[in-house]
Amino acid sequence: MKIYTKTGDKGTTALFGGTRVPKHHIRIDSYGTVDELNSHIGLIRDQDIKKEYKDLLVIIQDRLFTVGAILATDPEKATLKNGKERLNIPKISEEDIALLEREMDAMNADLPQMTHFVLPGGHQTVSFCHIARCVCRRAERLASALNEIEPFLPEALKYLNRLSDYLFVLARKLSFDLQADEVKWIPEKN
Repeated sequence: MKIYTKTGDKGTTALFGGTRVPKHHIRIDSYGTVDELNSHIGLIRDQDIKKEYKDLLVIIQDRLFTVGAILATDPEKATLKNGKERLNIPKISEEDIALLEREMDAMNADLPQMTHFVLPGGHQTVSFCHIARCVCRRAERLASALNEIEPFLPEALKYLNRLSDYLFVLARKLSFDLQADEVKWIPEKN
C-alpha cells in the first residue's frame, strides 16, 4: 500500500464515508488537533515516569483515536444502508470519563492544595504535560465549534474537557514526584 494517494493534491480530503471536504474544514482541524494531542501524549509517555502513568497514557491515546474517528465521520454517512454504524468500535463512554476523574482524585490526594495559578515549567516532562494540556484545550474548542454545526457523541466532547483537567493534574503530580519547582503566578500590583 502506498502512503501517498495524490487524492488530496487539490486541497481536499475524505471523511469516513467518502465525503470530500476542504482540508481546512473545521472537522479536519478538529480531528487533526486531536491527532496532534495524541502525539504530545506520546512524548509524555516516552519520559522517565512511573509505569502506572505510562499505562494510563496508552489507554488515553487509544481513546483519542476513537475521538478522532468520531470527529472524522460524516454524520450523514454514520449509519450504513444495512442500519449498522459505520464506526464498529467502542465509543467514548461515561466510564472513560470516570477513569480520568478517579485518577485525578488519586493524584490530588498527594498534592498540596493549590492557592494560585502555576507557571508552566519546572521540568521538561512537566512542560510536555502543559503543552499537551493546551493542545487538548484547543482540540476541545474546535470540537465544541464543530458540535454546534454538526452535533456528535456528547461523551467525546466531555472526554476532551476532562482530559485537559487530567493533564493539568498530571503536570502537578509530576512536579511533585520529580521535586521540581512549582512556581506560583502572583501578579504584580500597580
